[in-house]
Amino acid sequence: MDRKTAREKAKALVEKMTLEERASQLSYKAPAIGRLGIPAYNWWNEALHGVARAGQATVFPQAIGMAATFDTDLIQEIADVVATEGRAKYNAYSALEDRDIYKGLTFWSPNINIFRDPRWGRGHETYGEDPYLTSRLGVAYVKGLQGEGEVMKAAACAKHFAVHSGPEALRHEFNAEVSKKDMQETYLPAFEALVKEAGVESVMGAYNRTNGEPCCGSKTLLQDILRGTWGFEGHVVSDCWALKDFHEHHKVTSTFRESAAMAMAAGCDLNCGVTYLHLLGAYEDGLVTEEQITEAAIRLYTTRYLLGLFDGSEFDLIPYDKVECAQHLALAKKAATESFVLLKNDGILPLKKEKIKTLGIIGPNANSRASLIGNYHGTASDFVTVQEGLMRYLGDDVRVLTSVGCELFKKKTENLAQEFDRLAEAKIVARNSDVVILCVGLDETMEGEGGDVSNMDESGDKRDLQLPESQRRLMETLAKTDTPVILCMMAGSDVDLSYASEHFSAVLQLWYPGGQGGTAAAEVLFGECSPSGKLPVTFYETLEELPAFTDYAMKGRTYRYMERKAQYPFGYGLTYGKCRVMEAAACADAGTDAKAALRITATVKNEGTSDTEDVLQVYVKKEDSALDTPNPSLCAFARVALRQGEEKEISLEIPQLSLTVVNEDGERVSGGEHYRFFVGFSQPDERSVELMGEKPLELAWSM
Repeated sequence: MDRKTAREKAKALVEKMTLEERASQLSYKAPAIGRLGIPAYNWWNEALHGVARAGQATVFPQAIGMAATFDTDLIQEIADVVATEGRAKYNAYSALEDRDIYKGLTFWSPNINIFRDPRWGRGHETYGEDPYLTSRLGVAYVKGLQGEGEVMKAAACAKHFAVHSGPEALRHEFNAEVSKKDMQETYLPAFEALVKEAGVESVMGAYNRTNGEPCCGSKTLLQDILRGTWGFEGHVVSDCWALKDFHEHHKVTSTFRESAAMAMAAGCDLNCGVTYLHLLGAYEDGLVTEEQITEAAIRLYTTRYLLGLFDGSEFDLIPYDKVECAQHLALAKKAATESFVLLKNDGILPLKKEKIKTLGIIGPNANSRASLIGNYHGTASDFVTVQEGLMRYLGDDVRVLTSVGCELFKKKTENLAQEFDRLAEAKIVARNSDVVILCVGLDETMEGEGGDVSNMDESGDKRDLQLPESQRRLMETLAKTDTPVILCMMAGSDVDLSYASEHFSAVLQLWYPGGQGGTAAAEVLFGECSPSGKLPVTFYETLEELPAFTDYAMKGRTYRYMERKAQYPFGYGLTYGKCRVMEAAACADAGTDAKAALRITATVKNEGTSDTEDVLQVYVKKEDSALDTPNPSLCAFARVALRQGEEKEISLEIPQLSLTVVNEDGERVSGGEHYRFFVGFSQPDERSVELMGEKPLELAWSM
């Protein structure tokens, strides 16, 4: 049904409730109202990269890995599968009257915050550092999750609104100070796209303050921008227990009642936490009106009607056997394959099974399930680690030797042993192997959300870009052997790879690749398919070039503003093929897309000896405007499949928004008349050209 009809039904139902009943429905654990036949409903569910925290489900690559695919069609398909499994689980749970947390259809995903600083522990929940890439992937995920039929398949949520990306330790009291220009140029575009283009049903506020206002009680964010300028019609939910931060940490109110009133006045409809249990008290004190409570309830029940929770829908027939079915597992493997980013290859990859008698598999993440899943994850029935994937792939054809080599961060494996007690075994394995696959990195216990991780000193954030000493010792030990080493980095963020790049034959970024990650890794390493992912974040040489973690100004951050050469740049990634742009042209005919300003056509060819996929990218520089970002910015991309020797013509539409700039007052204005576009398989920066051995083609275009 359309929103108008759903709202009318919601209003009629809410009018039958007492004020006390209406207020009770504004907490995430909404109780049943038996006399009206309304069942209990828990609004809190998660679906960052698969249905999470509710048992068996298909576990896709973590969001940062999905971002590395640069594949909007894939992201939308993944989200549709997530919604299908969510419905299957909801149907089964509801039949048993199990309406507990993580069993509803309102998924608090995706996380579209900008990964502005590599120290942020939750950065791997996002789609990276670029507003344009984040908006395209976020729109795709919301459309896939919600569907485009008369009944919403599941409800998506854009979070955390807004200007939120660490430090985790300070998030409950921190004030992110940001200019109007940075706000509109970097922090808000993805949220605006999800609201206006994808019709996202929910928006979640952030813990911190932005320019002095608590985000979950911000008139500027929630009233002026979200509902005013953008016309958002869905519901707003607080981050969990964020409202009590108003009086406990931000000190902008004094009591629970005042905090509830502040959030309600700003337009926060749903409270994840306990603060709205004080709404009736706030009403009695004259701080909250009956109309405010009623409107919030109507918005929430509008969502429930849009989901078909009272009138039923075709989705009620989705059976439980859709959960982690063969088709969904195949998609998870495909997603992992597309997410891997090949950072270095001296020619050793792809490996040839027939040329290897003994393969060494070493490292703390080689046989680790934790390194597959990231955070906010479900439970796969078959977690295929890299070690398991390789052993299944090789069968009895190749002898496999293994060693953990070291622990993730502890200095020894056995308590009674000396420190670094597995280094000798790792050296023995390497000396007896033809090739070593070395799996190092992090997992959700080392980078993640404050309170959810073992890295409590930093609340889940990283102190630096270095691997723990145990893993650095392991790399140094293997570098001293004569056996070639292929390093597989399993982490959700920038980790310093300078040593690996200098000493090892190949470096492959696997991220947290999901339940089928090991199967996908084996197939990529042995050339069943080509790696084709691109970095959605910058890998820096050092943190010294970055501003303080608490500084939210964009100057010096991310590929659009950085002033030095990257270790590995945003948009970079090698393949087993050799794709080139042979020629490109721009024309003002943008086709049927009213949001497009012009069309760029590019002839691309795979001149390599392997079939591959690659990501064609277009960057723009506004030559007339001093308001433009210092470096060219991404404005279009397309994933391209090319067989050996194949040539294709690819068409890309450049959005009108990409031809604008943002002034110091936060207003979008024309970028001028003269533009330069860079069309290639990487950024046009010096470091990308150095690594790729090729410059993108340049196109001049005038209005």
